[in-house]
Amino acid sequence: MTARQPAEWMLHSATWTAFPSAADLWEDDLAPAQAEVAAMVRAIAAGERVELLVANETAMATAREMLAGVDVGFHDYGFGDIWLRDTGPLFMQSPVGAAAAGFRFNGWGGKYDLPGDDGVAAFVAGAAGVPLARHGWVLEGGAIDCDGTGLAVTTEQCLLNPNRNPKMDRAEVESHLRRDLGIDRVLWLGEGLANDHTDGHVDNLARFVAPGVLALPVPEADDPNRDVLRDAHERARDFGLTVFGVPSAGRIERDGEIVPASHMNFYIANTVVVVPTYGGASDEAAVKAIGTLFPGRDCIGLRADHILTGGGSFHCITQQQPA
Repeated sequence: MTARQPAEWMLHSATWTAFPSAADLWEDDLAPAQAEVAAMVRAIAAGERVELLVANETAMATAREMLAGVDVGFHDYGFGDIWLRDTGPLFMQSPVGAAAAGFRFNGWGGKYDLPGDDGVAAFVAGAAGVPLARHGWVLEGGAIDCDGTGLAVTTEQCLLNPNRNPKMDRAEVESHLRRDLGIDRVLWLGEGLANDHTDGHVDNLARFVAPGVLALPVPEADDPNRDVLRDAHERARDFGLTVFGVPSAGRIERDGEIVPASHMNFYIANTVVVVPTYGGASDEAAVKAIGTLFPGRDCIGLRADHILTGGGSFHCITQQQPA
């Protein structure tokens, strides 16, 4: 067996995440985003240790106050922003023990080049005491989702985007995934959600919930992602996967612009599944549907409106460390 990232539903020794810290990035959303992250941390920490990166003294004081008495380790590190799924290492298991993979990070295709983000993977791996293998090509953790058997799902929009690895074609990407992450089968979906600045990260679109079982949103009539979702369903079934439908968050706008809100950006912790909700009609049904997939865990919906203003949700800001 080569080194491979276990499925997210396997046992964790910890969850790594980060606390919104930069007032100039978050502006009026800083305090409410901090509250949403703290609520997520409290839910996860009921069943596992949470390791929290905080970027400055002011944010550290707020985090310690909001999370007093919670099983959290606080780490002072000057990261750019909270998206540890992409800037952090991918933890793996190998025949000789724990391992981690770190990839080149270019700010989601050069959009957001923030000081400190390119050092997050090394910092987290070092703090976790896990050896880090560095790889020179661009890959964000949110661009792939794995079922633990060597099967991954991704999107063409992201991994074949010339703003990531312009000299790599599909075959080369698959070869690198096999070499560096032990992925030997890839389901290629097409586009990601509309207005997603990550260029179609798959963790906002499709998630493995069991080996060979892929959860996908079921579009509403006015869903801005209707065609994208229908295409994803067709590709997944043609690939031979079992597809489980989850209600789509549908059309959600902020300041007149459609935002990439998705219930699929849930995080599977040891004892709980945390599902982002947005105050829409789909919230309750989505939490219930996802909960049926994880009968041994509590499934809770938590609001993520303000985290979403930064471009993602609960899965985007977490990174599991396998037991």
